Amino acid sequence: MKAELINPFLTSAKNVLETMCQLKVTAEKPFLKKEKVSYGEITGIIGMVSTTVQGCMIVSFSKECILQIVANMLMEPKKSEIDEDVTDAVGELTNMICGGAKAQLAKLSLTFDLATPTMISGKGVTISYYSNTPTIVIPFHTDAGDFVVEANLNVQS
Repeated sequence: MKAELINPFLTSAKNVLETMCQLKVTAEKPFLKKEKVSYGEITGIIGMVSTTVQGCMIVSFSKECILQIVANMLMEPKKSEIDEDVTDAVGELTNMICGGAKAQLAKLSLTFDLATPTMISGKGVTISYYSNTPTIVIPFHTDAGDFVVEANLNVQS
């Protein structure tokens, strides 16, 4: 994947988390994913499809990171475990991050529809990707913990 296709996901994730969750987010060096398993304890997956674009975006959070994010989002005390509210928040964050990236990609004349996000719980869960294109992982660090955004996007000319 070209950098111009990765940057919208990086920028959107940073904007969403800093704005909605009041967390300073630092992106680290992207890398190519080697295995097809989830990174964190809770993961959101959203499909992206059109006649020219096929793929998905995945956001996966460590437990500590998502619990603090949800506490900040809801302005409530931090929960001790991942529950239905946390799972719902991951779905909303997945939608917001991918929606932001979609808006930026539209400026490059790449348009696609978004599926309803799917959430999975558990670290190391096998993920089925929508495209055989290599997956780029963008790791992020916050004071609350780490998370990753994965972009798997096959663009046909």
